[in-house]
Amino acid sequence: MHLTADNWLLSAGVFTPLAGVLVMLFLPRTRDLELKVVALVASVVTLAFGIVTLARFDYDQAGTLQFYVNTKWIDVIHARYILGIDGVSLPLYLLSMGIVVLCIIYSWDHIPAPGNPKAFLILILILEVGMNGTFVAQDLILFFVFFEVVLLPMYFMIGVWGGDNRQYASIKFFLYTLFGSALMLLSFLALFFQTGAVSFSMEYLAANTSGIAHNTQLWIFAGLFIGFAVKVPMFPFHTWLPDAHTEAPTVGSVLLAAILLKLGSYGFIRIAIPILPDAAHSWAPWIGGLAVIGIIYGALCCLAQTDMKRLIAFSSVSHMGFVMLGIATLTSFGLNAALFGMVAHGLITGMLFFLAGSVKERYHSLEIRRLGGLLKAMPRLGWVMGFCAMASLGLPGLAGFWGEFPAILSSYNPAAGLKVETFRIFMVVAAIGTVLAAGYLLWLYQRAFFGEESAFVVETEHHGHVRDILPLEYVAWTPMLIAILVFGLWPNLLFKVLDPAVGVALQAVG
Repeated sequence: MHLTADNWLLSAGVFTPLAGVLVMLFLPRTRDLELKVVALVASVVTLAFGIVTLARFDYDQAGTLQFYVNTKWIDVIHARYILGIDGVSLPLYLLSMGIVVLCIIYSWDHIPAPGNPKAFLILILILEVGMNGTFVAQDLILFFVFFEVVLLPMYFMIGVWGGDNRQYASIKFFLYTLFGSALMLLSFLALFFQTGAVSFSMEYLAANTSGIAHNTQLWIFAGLFIGFAVKVPMFPFHTWLPDAHTEAPTVGSVLLAAILLKLGSYGFIRIAIPILPDAAHSWAPWIGGLAVIGIIYGALCCLAQTDMKRLIAFSSVSHMGFVMLGIATLTSFGLNAALFGMVAHGLITGMLFFLAGSVKERYHSLEIRRLGGLLKAMPRLGWVMGFCAMASLGLPGLAGFWGEFPAILSSYNPAAGLKVETFRIFMVVAAIGTVLAAGYLLWLYQRAFFGEESAFVVETEHHGHVRDILPLEYVAWTPMLIAILVFGLWPNLLFKVLDPAVGVALQAVG
C-alpha cells in the first residue's frame, strides 16, 4: 500500500540543491557574497520542501511509503525511478536537510584555505543531493547511484581543503568505500537475477526472495554487509574514518559524522534485513559481536588519542557500535534504538566537530596536551562543549541516552532463534563501553577546558584577539543544541514516527 498524494515533493527535496549548483556555475568565483547567498537559498528551499513533507506526512500510516513515485527510468536494465518515504527515513531525510543549511551558515565566515567558496559550496550541495536521495530511493540501482554520489564531493573536500595529510586520507576514504560499494553492487545484481531478473524495486525483491537457497542468501548478505559496514564504519572496516575526520575541513567532518555514516546503517534496515531476513538471522550474532568489539575498541582508542578531532572520530566508531548492536537484535525495540541513535549521533557528534573546528581555527592546534583552561579563555564555547560531551556519554535527559540505553537493553531479549546467552554477553560488554565513554569524554574535557590557561593558550591569545562564540556560530549551533535537549526530554517525538515503520521492516523476520 502506498499514499501517493503530493508525489512531486520528494523529487523537489532531492534535486533542488542541483538548481543552486547550476546557478553557481554561471557566477564568477570572485563574487563570494552572491555564491554564498545562492547556496544558502538553495539549501533553505530544500529544507522548506522537507518541512512541507513533514507537515503533510500521515503519521497514522508511518509504516506505509508516502509521496510515492514510480516511473520509467532505465528500461533496458529494469531500473525504475521509485521514491517513497516512511517513518524510518523521514527523520534522517530531515536531519540531512537541516545539517546542510547549518553547515552553509557556518561556512559563511569559515571557508577553509585555499578559499574558493564556489567549489566548496557546490560540493556541499552535490553531497546533499546524494544524501537526500539515498534516504528516499526505493529502487536498488537508484539507491546505488545516490549512495555513490556522495563519494566524489567528500573525496575532493578532504583532498583539497583538508589538513597536511589530506591526500593520504582522501585516497584511503575513496578506496575503502569504493571497494565496499563494488561488493554491494554485486549483491544487488545477485538479488536481481535470483528473483527472475524482473525488477530492482526493494518492495518487489522483499516479496520474492523466499525461493533463494539459504547458502546463496548468506553470500549475498555478505556482500551487502561489507558494503554497508565500510560506510558505518564497523570494526574492522573503520580505519579510513579517523584519517578522514582528522584531515577533513570542519564542515566536511560534520557532514561525514552527521549524515554519511548513517547511510550504511540505514542500508541494513532498509535493504539487508527486509530483503534477506533468513540470512540476517544467521549473520546477526556476527554483526552483534563486531558491534561490541567496535564499542570497546573505539573507546580504548579514544583514551590513547592526543588530538581532539581524532578522539571524536574514534568515538564515532564506538557510538555507531551501539547502533549496530541494536540492529543485530532484529527486534522492534533494537531497531528503534538504532534509528534514534543514528539521529542522536548525527546531532551530538556533528556539534562536537563544529566545536573542535572552532578551537582549531582560533588556536591552530588540537593537541590536547597543549590546550588547557579553554573554559576561562572562551567560557561560552566551553559550556557548550561540556553540554555536548555529556550528551555524547549518554547522560539521561539528553538525546544520546535514548540511542545507547535502549540498544543495550534490547540485547537482553533478541529476536526468536538468536542465542540469548550470546546477546546478554554483548549487553554486558556494551555497558562497559558506556563507562569508557564517560572516561574519555570527561578526560578530554578536563584536560582541554578545565584549570588555568596553558602557556600555549596564553601565548596564542597574546599574539591575536581570540573571540568566544561568534554570531554566525550561534545561528548554526543553536538548532542542534535545542534538538539534542528536546529529543532527550521527549524521545517519543521520534519513537512514535519510527516504530510503525520498524514493524513493517521486521515483518519478514517475524
